[in-house]
Amino acid sequence: MLVTGSNVQLLAKFKMEMQDVFEMPDLGIMNYFLGMEIYQCNSGIFISQRKYAVDILKKFKLESCKEVATPLAQNEKISKNDGEKLEEPFAYRSLVGSLLYLTATRPDLMFPAGLLSRFMSSPSNVHMGVAKRVLKYVRGTTNLGIWYLKTGRVKLDGYADSDWAGSADDMKSTSGYVFTIGSGVICWNSRKQEVVAQSTTEAEYISLAAAANQGIWLRKLLVDLGQEQSSPTELFCDNKSAIAIAQNPVQHGRTKHINVKFHSIREAEKNSLVKLHYCSTDVQLADIMTKALPKSRLEFLRLKLGMSKANLKEE
Repeated sequence: MLVTGSNVQLLAKFKMEMQDVFEMPDLGIMNYFLGMEIYQCNSGIFISQRKYAVDILKKFKLESCKEVATPLAQNEKISKNDGEKLEEPFAYRSLVGSLLYLTATRPDLMFPAGLLSRFMSSPSNVHMGVAKRVLKYVRGTTNLGIWYLKTGRVKLDGYADSDWAGSADDMKSTSGYVFTIGSGVICWNSRKQEVVAQSTTEAEYISLAAAANQGIWLRKLLVDLGQEQSSPTELFCDNKSAIAIAQNPVQHGRTKHINVKFHSIREAEKNSLVKLHYCSTDVQLADIMTKALPKSRLEFLRLKLGMSKANLKEE
């Protein structure tokens, strides 16, 4: 998910450039678009999907349900063989589809929605119960959105992380990354890896490669918006071994089993497009994209991603 406009001046400049190229009317300041609510002021931009979240709760008759503090139970493993299959899977698919659209402004829901989408073909009553728990979490956080404060410069930073063998069905890992510009996150992703990683280092390395590719694309997009990045995009990872492999061009025994396509990150760093840095797990923002977290950790990362409640936008 990409949200342009972390800076008010950048938006204004982009609009003027668009009007120079295309014949288009000026409808004024955007307030609502495809379920997204946008609040703009001198200090920044706040985006959320409060109304859409409320509509989802009403659709599934959970608008008065009891709230929960986290979308997923910590350390709970979900398998495709859990529980009896639903006779009418349409409701489950509709619910998961709604959650996926809600991730447009809710990075805290990206991992739960991605996890539930793995069971769309044959959902069970257990999967439906987990999906409803996510809605109970949404019930208590309908006012959450992303706050983009006005900053003096546009600097792209990225965080990449991975779990290891998190899938109970095929033992594949989950990659996650987030990119920030200034105060808020602009791009995030959580996806199960294509191959089975044979170590935590390999899983982290695959995640780094995916994040590097996304970072290069974002750099090209920023050039089109007149915000060229003069320095390499800093990419933070909490695995020193994965960073060492990326920085070592020599192919040795420990890396021969890693698919060649994942080594593209070496070229990206060599060409000064990205710069890898180690960060401790405590400040790894992409941690929220790879696993279920306890309440305190979830709230900490939400804040670091620039997420806050709607009533804060007027303070």
